[in-house]
Amino acid sequence: MSTTTTATANTKWWSGGKSPFNLEYGKVMMWYFLMSDAFTFGAFLISYGTTRFATNGWPNPNEVFRSYPFSGAFSAPLVFVSLMTFILIISSVTMVLAVRAGHNMDKRGVVINLILTILGGLAFLSCQAWEWTHLFHERAWWGRNPFMNADGTQSSTNFTNFFFTITGFHGFHVFSGVIINVIMLIMTLQDKFEKRGHYLMIEKAGLYWHFVDLVWVFVFTCFYLI
Repeated sequence: MSTTTTATANTKWWSGGKSPFNLEYGKVMMWYFLMSDAFTFGAFLISYGTTRFATNGWPNPNEVFRSYPFSGAFSAPLVFVSLMTFILIISSVTMVLAVRAGHNMDKRGVVINLILTILGGLAFLSCQAWEWTHLFHERAWWGRNPFMNADGTQSSTNFTNFFFTITGFHGFHVFSGVIINVIMLIMTLQDKFEKRGHYLMIEKAGLYWHFVDLVWVFVFTCFYLI
């Protein structure tokens, strides 16, 4: 066996930066993290669904989520949350463009699309902050539920407890994703990735951001549509 062959055989996959599946090690670790995070969100949503359908009455989302900024007395069910969803989807598109620009070693494209993604994340968080503030002013909070059930009966606090916990947990993930993308932007501007010769970190950040967007689809469906 030649020296080169021996060295190759003795190279460990965890030290060489490659996984046994011929994928970059950090990317595999990101997938493991996202899988564990998916289990956490899944446990939350399964618990919510079990409670929701085991309860005789539940608030009508068209009545709870009918307001939006500067609407006054006019109500438009689910319009505001639809805007939030649209913003998050667009931010996912700009994240895809940032990853593609990284593959093409296009620093300018990475910078522009990361900025757009960050702005999209901040816009979503701002919308969520307004929604929480509005609901708080309507006396909705953990342990308080001012909304009647769709059948006119008194509702329990299960709805608000689950809503603020799960949407808050998701909002924390969006905030974390914004921070990660800000760090990626700073590293890009400092030519960290140009010196490395690749933008793999942008792709890993993109995986996290897309996961956050995907989870919102389930949150949106469970709380706002059902």
